[in-house]
Amino acid sequence: MSYLDSYKQWLEDAYFDQETRNELLAIKDDEKEIEDRFYKELEFGTGGLRGVIGAGTNRMNLYTVRKATQGLANYILKQGGKEKGVAIAYDSRRMSPEFADEAALCLCANGIKAYVFDALRPTPELSFALRKLGCISGIVVTASHNPPEYNGYKVYWEDGAQITAPKDKEIIAEVNAITDYNDVKIMAKEDAMAQGLYTVIGAEIDDAYMVELKKQIIHPEVIKAVAKDIKIVYTPLCGTGNVPARRVLRELGFENVFVVPEQENPDPNFTTLDYPNPEDPKAFTYALRLAKEKDADIVLATDPDADRLGIYAKDAKTGEYIPFTGNMSGMLIAEYILRERSKQGTMPVNPAMVTTIVTTNMTFPITESYNVKLIEVLTGFKFIGEQIKLFEQSGSNNYVFGLEESYGCLAGTHARDKDAIVAVMCLCEVAAYCKSQGITLWDMMVEMYEKYGYFKESQYTITLKGLDGSKQIAEMMDKLRNNPPAAFGDLKVLKMRDYQTGIVKDMETGAESATGLPKSNVLYFELPDNFWCCARPSGTEPKIKFYMGVKGNSLEDAQNKLEQLTEDLKAVL
Repeated sequence: MSYLDSYKQWLEDAYFDQETRNELLAIKDDEKEIEDRFYKELEFGTGGLRGVIGAGTNRMNLYTVRKATQGLANYILKQGGKEKGVAIAYDSRRMSPEFADEAALCLCANGIKAYVFDALRPTPELSFALRKLGCISGIVVTASHNPPEYNGYKVYWEDGAQITAPKDKEIIAEVNAITDYNDVKIMAKEDAMAQGLYTVIGAEIDDAYMVELKKQIIHPEVIKAVAKDIKIVYTPLCGTGNVPARRVLRELGFENVFVVPEQENPDPNFTTLDYPNPEDPKAFTYALRLAKEKDADIVLATDPDADRLGIYAKDAKTGEYIPFTGNMSGMLIAEYILRERSKQGTMPVNPAMVTTIVTTNMTFPITESYNVKLIEVLTGFKFIGEQIKLFEQSGSNNYVFGLEESYGCLAGTHARDKDAIVAVMCLCEVAAYCKSQGITLWDMMVEMYEKYGYFKESQYTITLKGLDGSKQIAEMMDKLRNNPPAAFGDLKVLKMRDYQTGIVKDMETGAESATGLPKSNVLYFELPDNFWCCARPSGTEPKIKFYMGVKGNSLEDAQNKLEQLTEDLKAVL
């Protein structure tokens, strides 16, 4: 069916409500917009759905959410998971509560129990809740840190992690098998509740989640000692983090937590933000203003679904607030946990830390220093969560920490996804410990650079929207794969890892070995002296991302080397 045929069907089929048809009639003279909305089905990728909200097959709307849920329901029924049910959470975005209810009621219409939170909750709490409730699956309605016009839908399995192989492909097949929206089952909410299929969850899960978080605290006595002195500024960026982040800090005894008033409450339009992403320095504009007013030690921001954390920390020498990348904040927490648990004798046997292939190479000397096994996985926290499950099944290792470069980490195994609430708690403990030692978080970071090396990383992103953009991204990857560069500037390519083929090729000898990881459209170029570059098309946005890392002799040297590598990459492209 052509995109114009699909457009016509949505206009004429009585299954689609009048509001949807009116929205589509308004674009009847804009063929480019019609094409963009209907040239494909909104792809149910390996994590779920993500797209712009609106009418059409390539948009997030009640109908695409229902269709995705019917596919999930069909899979759950085949797995015999009907009685276990599905937990559902949602964030502060437009249509999030409505999409959550549509998903729940589709499940209920298929005889599957739905446990729906009574209000917005962080993504990691959903991961915790589905395991606590013994559910077979979970759904979070969120577009994470995307712009306001987006929403999304992430699927989790009973281990608490986002779906991984082979279940991801099997669920995708079930979703794609639905070709007629009329085949999707729905039922009234009143009927679902009357039949005991729709259950509201809330405070009891929150309380249990808090108990688990606080088990990760190593030195409560240190927090108590500096609780009156340390000053924390926090912004939930108009999302889900406000209530749980404040609660856990309050219960731990921190007395000076200042929340940015303009970004305290949910705002689906993110009025005070260009982009609700803690990776974006502009997202900290209001928080840094408040930090200077309060003379804060640490400034924290969680993204709308509270699975990512960004931070600034004060440099006592200059009085300036210094931004930390996700690699830097993750390394601070990792160093603190590994060091203090080693000192205490509370490190588990066969400890392991899990990171992704695009996370900082500082992970290698840190884990080596504390005799902790380092395991690298593909990009995406679901692969870190999967390792926790595999450790439990095999008994091979005990998970102590996991992180990815994109501002996500997890201390503890209460959740199987990155958790910004536990990260807030851990970083505030690290800041308290530093305060008790008369140093700042920035001082600790510099000490780590001196100890392990001046590792620095960045990203170069190219955005190419629409059908043409998808083709250009595919062509770019084909060129790099089939005609790999011999060098980036003066840096020879030592090895190329092609995760699509699963082959690592030594560029000098031609020798080949296996990557040992699942297949994925990712290319990784190993360069001399801890330099590297990795190409990866985004699975959720019309982008191709290039990750890079270097190791320098000083902060300035590392920055210069990183800038040169970026220029060398552009020349290759």
